[in-house]
Amino acid sequence: MSDLVIVESPAKAKTIKKYLGGNYEVVASMGHVRDLPKSKMGIDFENNFEPQYVDMKGKEDVIKELKKYAKKSEHVYLATDPDREGEAISWHISNMLGLDINDNNRVEFNEITKSGVKAGMSNPHKIDLDLVNAQQARRILDRIVGYKLSPFLWKKVKRGLSAGRVQSVAVRLIVDREKEVKEFVPQEYWSIDAKFTAPSSRKVFAAKLSAIDGKKAELSNKEETDAVLKRLENAVYTVTDVKKRVTRKQPAPPFITSTLQQEASKRMGFQAKRTMKAAQELYEGVEIEGMGAVGLITYMRTDSLRISDEARDAAAKCIEEIYGKEYLPPSPRVFKSKKNAQDAHEAIRPSLPELTPDRVKASLTTDQFKIYKLIWERFIASQMANALLDTVSVTIEAEGCTFKASGYSVKFDGFTKLYEEKKDSEEENNKMLPPINKEDILKLKEILGNQHFTQPPSRFTEASLIKTMEENGIGRPSTYAPTISTIISRMYVERDGKQLRPTALGEVTTDLMKDHFKHIVDAKFTAKMESDLDGVERGETNWVDTLDVFYKDFDKVLTKAEKAMEGKRVKVPDEETDVECDLCGRKMVIKIGRFGKFLACPGFPECKNTKKIVQATKGTCPLCGSKIVLKKSKKGRNFYGCDGYPDCNFMTWNAPVEDKCPKCGSTLFKKGGKSGKLLCEKPDCGYERNL
Repeated sequence: MSDLVIVESPAKAKTIKKYLGGNYEVVASMGHVRDLPKSKMGIDFENNFEPQYVDMKGKEDVIKELKKYAKKSEHVYLATDPDREGEAISWHISNMLGLDINDNNRVEFNEITKSGVKAGMSNPHKIDLDLVNAQQARRILDRIVGYKLSPFLWKKVKRGLSAGRVQSVAVRLIVDREKEVKEFVPQEYWSIDAKFTAPSSRKVFAAKLSAIDGKKAELSNKEETDAVLKRLENAVYTVTDVKKRVTRKQPAPPFITSTLQQEASKRMGFQAKRTMKAAQELYEGVEIEGMGAVGLITYMRTDSLRISDEARDAAAKCIEEIYGKEYLPPSPRVFKSKKNAQDAHEAIRPSLPELTPDRVKASLTTDQFKIYKLIWERFIASQMANALLDTVSVTIEAEGCTFKASGYSVKFDGFTKLYEEKKDSEEENNKMLPPINKEDILKLKEILGNQHFTQPPSRFTEASLIKTMEENGIGRPSTYAPTISTIISRMYVERDGKQLRPTALGEVTTDLMKDHFKHIVDAKFTAKMESDLDGVERGETNWVDTLDVFYKDFDKVLTKAEKAMEGKRVKVPDEETDVECDLCGRKMVIKIGRFGKFLACPGFPECKNTKKIVQATKGTCPLCGSKIVLKKSKKGRNFYGCDGYPDCNFMTWNAPVEDKCPKCGSTLFKKGGKSGKLLCEKPDCGYERNL
């Protein structure tokens, strides 16, 4: 009889089967097989919150297959993902198959390579019931909030709404930020910027006024600025101090889940969901030419910066071979994880550092390659030597006014030869100053007073929202991507380019929650709840007690809110447009329905006219000259089509641009990213050019 290994996905099963050989059957459960019922609460509040699990609908054939394989196997090993969710899936499968809960049948693979699978199979252990209970507590808590609070929102705001323990706080963060932006009052301020040349060079360099008569320069209007400029007329600008030093710049640590999502968003515009999909595929295994199925990265849901000694040694060998010994640090680099990190897994890294991105590129999809390259470069760079910068700071004095100039040049590029972390706002600070000496008299080339206004706080992007959630302890690595997807699909939040904005529905719902359910939308309360649940995971806290404390307070608050809102409803304000109703001439408004936004006549029920919202572009159809409009496919992908449909069937995946074809005058379309091309889609034209 062969042994059975159960994993979640077919891709993972295929890769593991390759390493285990013919004495093992490896089958996939396709994720969870049991859950709380959808049709009812499924929790026995009178019996210590006992969950009433049922087999999931649509999983009948999978369950039947698992039971069939288990029956004819000598041993059954549960090899679901090495996290809370994976532990719970293993526990459910164990119960479903009637396995002994005290058996050492749980195996974990931090990486799906030959050595990773061998290590996992060599160390089977019991299912960790603390992990299972932590997952159960989270699931029950989310079910209580969702199934108790959502009906309240249906009655008071709009049918079909949902509330969630983490999603409601995420929406509040975005709503509060939007209020800050709208209420922000810009403050005027001025700067004085000068350009000089030094005696020994003709190179022009910039300096900024930093102090006046020994006090920080704070100019609030043109009059104050003009007075300083008047004072500086015919002034002599003398260099009073030159400071030179060597600055060491350290590499960023290898990725954890949140930083991978943030960096992929900043560098490539990837949504968190897209990043995690590609990372999951890389972890589970990809067919590599000449090697077969290989798991290319370690487990991608982690908050730990720990790296194994073997991986560190492999990285050092790789660095020495590619870049030379001088690019290795004096001693191996170690990064410390945050205080509240679970530290259950290593940081995200390539499982085989010797597999460079170029070596595997031909075997990967575009998204897989981009994510693998990002992970590989970040990890290898994290183990490289510091960059060394020659920095210069210059102080210039004239008529009691102090100017400052600074610059640097790269002495040794170190890790930056391979990778440098992308900042939220890239500053142009890689400027070399010409040779300058103390007591030099500088020649003034230009001096200007420049008006500025303080800027409102930036709206959240996916990257900055994930960063804020992580910093505030809201959610955990596995929840960031699904939380963002949920609040957008529920239409509490919408994308505006890369920015996230609350909808009117999101604002109204959040205000109602703040009035009646302060704890649910309070970041500190949610973070404490997460910390309590982590305590369950560590075996320090009883999961039933944790739920009991939460539920007693929540039930009272819900009862109080229902009484306070009895007979009342909150109206979601309509957004008026400049589109006139074809039937009655009123200005149509934007409403939110089951399938998203649409235009409706405010004269309802007298006038029941509705329309689809059409997002016009700047282009015209190359076939009939009508407008090109943005549309969505059934899978949610953007495409562009003729407004004259169905009379004209023109469509394209390429985005129209303002430029016209120099050959025929039609709209040009952009294909690909920054290194793509512009092309004309008019039949028989054929014009195209690289960007």
